[in-house]
Amino acid sequence: MQGHIRSNDNMSSKMADAIRFLSMDAVQAANSGHPGMPMGMADVATVLFKDFINICPDKPDWPDRDRFVLSAGHGSMLLYSLHYLLGYKDMPIENIKNFRQLNYNTAGHPEFGHADGIETTTGPLGQGLATAVGMALSEKLMASRFGNNLVDHFTYVIAGDGCLQEGISHEAIEFSGHLKLSKLIVFWDDNKISIDGSTDLSNSSNQINRFKAAGWHTQIIDGHNHDDIQKAIMNAKKSRKPSLIACKTKIGYGAPNLAGTAKTHGAPLGADEIAATRKALGWSNNPFEIPTEILTEWKKTTQRSKELFKVGKKN
Repeated sequence: MQGHIRSNDNMSSKMADAIRFLSMDAVQAANSGHPGMPMGMADVATVLFKDFINICPDKPDWPDRDRFVLSAGHGSMLLYSLHYLLGYKDMPIENIKNFRQLNYNTAGHPEFGHADGIETTTGPLGQGLATAVGMALSEKLMASRFGNNLVDHFTYVIAGDGCLQEGISHEAIEFSGHLKLSKLIVFWDDNKISIDGSTDLSNSSNQINRFKAAGWHTQIIDGHNHDDIQKAIMNAKKSRKPSLIACKTKIGYGAPNLAGTAKTHGAPLGADEIAATRKALGWSNNPFEIPTEILTEWKKTTQRSKELFKVGKKN
């Protein structure tokens, strides 16, 4: 699909596609939303949650959990899809089907307190990134006071082009580089598309050099290659600096006619394009239907965290 194999592990690719189809189906049902980012960042999110991030859906307030901040909050269906697939009790499929509807916890942008696992309200671009810097600083301060046996977690962020164009991101990036907040890892959804069109309409900054100048560790990867994503996260976790992983992605990945265009950014794909995407990705399931074997694999990913939670309780 689209020129290269995403993963040698076919199940890993299917797990990512589950995010894509939940996202596009939910936006289509609501007739409102942003399907492009969840579709483009599904591979990154899958590798992160499958192989690295430590959270317990049944213990969402575990103090030493890893933090995940969706700074690009318009792509909220990425987060809600993950929470359903991981088994958060307050995120049943009914809530996914009622995305952006009154009296459901699946608001257009993630809101703190509306659902378990939402670390902070996001939507205004760049603010999630800045809040995550505060979380990473808090981790460093608490670890210095109580020791790494009790406090040892990472803060992960997904930020878009718009986040990095906001002024608040400059302050946050410089501050975190200055303090060497090495447990902060930011995934930049580098798709070069905004809701108005190509980002070069308004911006030509070299973001990699900007982060390097602020004292960050930087990498550039194919955001659809699961092996590359995994290696990049491993490298970032070893760094003594905060890390930026520039993920070269295609917005709306998988949509045969609309991927890579602004048309997938802030509007439903439409029934015809969704049907074509199902065919292109070999997804024969009905809307909101996730095969049992894929759901089972997603649930397995939390076992690593459950073991760490048990160890943490002993400490």
